[in-house]
Amino acid sequence: MTELGEFLRSRRSLLSPAQVGLDRPGDRRRVPGLRREELAQLAGVSVTYYTRLEQGQSRNASDAVLDALARVLRLSDDEQVHLRSLARPGRLARRASRVERARPGVALLLESLRDVPALAIGRRTDVLAWNRLGHALIASHLDLAAPAQAATRPNMARLILLDPHTRELYVHWRRKVDDVVSYLRLASGQHPDDTQLTSLIGELCVKSAEFAATWARHPVRDCGATVRDYRHPLVGELSLSEEVLRMQDDAGLRLVVLSPEPGSASAERMALLGSLHAPARVVPAAARPAPGCAARTD
Repeated sequence: MTELGEFLRSRRSLLSPAQVGLDRPGDRRRVPGLRREELAQLAGVSVTYYTRLEQGQSRNASDAVLDALARVLRLSDDEQVHLRSLARPGRLARRASRVERARPGVALLLESLRDVPALAIGRRTDVLAWNRLGHALIASHLDLAAPAQAATRPNMARLILLDPHTRELYVHWRRKVDDVVSYLRLASGQHPDDTQLTSLIGELCVKSAEFAATWARHPVRDCGATVRDYRHPLVGELSLSEEVLRMQDDAGLRLVVLSPEPGSASAERMALLGSLHAPARVVPAAARPAPGCAARTD
């Protein structure tokens, strides 16, 4: 089955007939959720057409059809973007083939954020650059070196799923895993021809049971603002507000800024963490892979 078919099937399996007004007493079902013919009826398309779409035999679905399916399946905004990416693949392939780098201006911006951790993360979750506190918070167990080499960049997905230090860092680690998988599902739909991204996902499916199980559920969600709790080995518990900023001139590049509440215990501990690491000029991130974090090449 195609990616589009798997996504549609996963979403119709989450809806019961009763939820969409099709409850039929005594109706015995072999599998949960809506049948194909029921979804087609509710979306106003023929069963034959919907079946062809789910089987990947139709690549010309109109906006009206996709909107109708999204309405019936109750898709979120991010899931609607994902549906369109899968139904009309290849539109972002040229962008996806570019080697990602943090522009000098991005490095200067990170350097100006002296009191909070900040990172520049690419579409494949590679860390392209970070400031002093970003490195101290997320990856103080990795050596920082310059200049950056794509083959030795830290990768956040690998760190979160495969690195014991990073697993202990996140208090709610499984929620973080769900966020990473949800983002990678969205990115894979937008960049179906990105072989490095596909390779990363395959590697994580093989090496991490948690990743594989979550990937099979087809969660789809972009990165957004949240609050995360950390358990840092040097300064203890930290509660940080996470803001995600997207760079208009750099497709796929996200700036992640982590801020404590002013005057809080987390703010005091963040200041202590800063004092434990001598100030240094921001450089593009490059590190020796931690145990279990395989090196990668672009």
